[in-house]
Amino acid sequence: MVDEKYNPMTEPRYCGIPTFMRTELTKDFEALDIALIGIPYDGAVEARSGTRQGPRQIRDMSTMMRAIHHVTRINPYELCRVADVGDIRFRQIFDVEASHADITEFIKKLHHSGVTPISAGGDHSITLPIMRAIAQDGPLGMVHIDAHTDCCDTEMNSKYSHGTPFRRAVEEGLLDPKRTIQIGIRGAANSDECWEFGAKHGIRIVYIEEFTKLGVEEVIKEARRVVGDLPTYISFDVDGIDPAFAPGTGTPEIGGLTPIEGQALIRGLRGLNLIGGDVVEVSPPFDPSGNTALLAATMMYEMLCIIAEAKHSRK
Repeated sequence: MVDEKYNPMTEPRYCGIPTFMRTELTKDFEALDIALIGIPYDGAVEARSGTRQGPRQIRDMSTMMRAIHHVTRINPYELCRVADVGDIRFRQIFDVEASHADITEFIKKLHHSGVTPISAGGDHSITLPIMRAIAQDGPLGMVHIDAHTDCCDTEMNSKYSHGTPFRRAVEEGLLDPKRTIQIGIRGAANSDECWEFGAKHGIRIVYIEEFTKLGVEEVIKEARRVVGDLPTYISFDVDGIDPAFAPGTGTPEIGGLTPIEGQALIRGLRGLNLIGGDVVEVSPPFDPSGNTALLAATMMYEMLCIIAEAKHSRK
């Protein structure tokens, strides 16, 4: 007999099959408002691999999440129907463009059902095929937290890598550069093209030095000014956080954000027209402690709270 009073949030955290935030696992998109998605793909990295294992460990660590946010008092599960829809399946895992097409196809099905995606990667190349699926009605704005702009033209002679997604997104008309802000950018490069592309096209780049000078609250104000009231996507690369807190990532850069600053940035987007988000570049092999995955799960929960509130307000 099924216990109608069963609530996974009240179960011991070591029990049950891990799902994102201990939500139900379902393939019934029509019964959802928000889908939590695993995208275990790292075929587009040029440095340290391992982010293909990110979604599995993020799921495990997300069992530490609870329902009600301690600051905003948002309970996303009361505002929206939220579930884990599993991992995207790849038919040609060694083919980057074919794998991106699999991502787009899956996210399109959600989008056409009116479901908002919140994804766990995977490398940062996954954001491009997500945007191909959800930017159906015009280019999106974006709040991008990262150490890198990911606006290179090519990496290792490929136009589709984790260092190129946002140049491609602008070129394809998926991303409005004048409604895009990149926060926490730092680290040396072998070419200035990754920075110059954004400057040329109107992307607001907040280097870590400016972030430190302005402080979180002023950067939040700037982010809200840049994206405005139109549909906006959040993309959070864990290497935006200093590797002292998030060592489990493929391209670490010292001198980054603290977890508290990362949380504050996401919370500061409350009330915007948010239509999806992702947390990417968790590479469990480089962090046996699981702390990087816990950080990613927490940022995913922060996104879930404000996206659920935004979705609920649009109903």
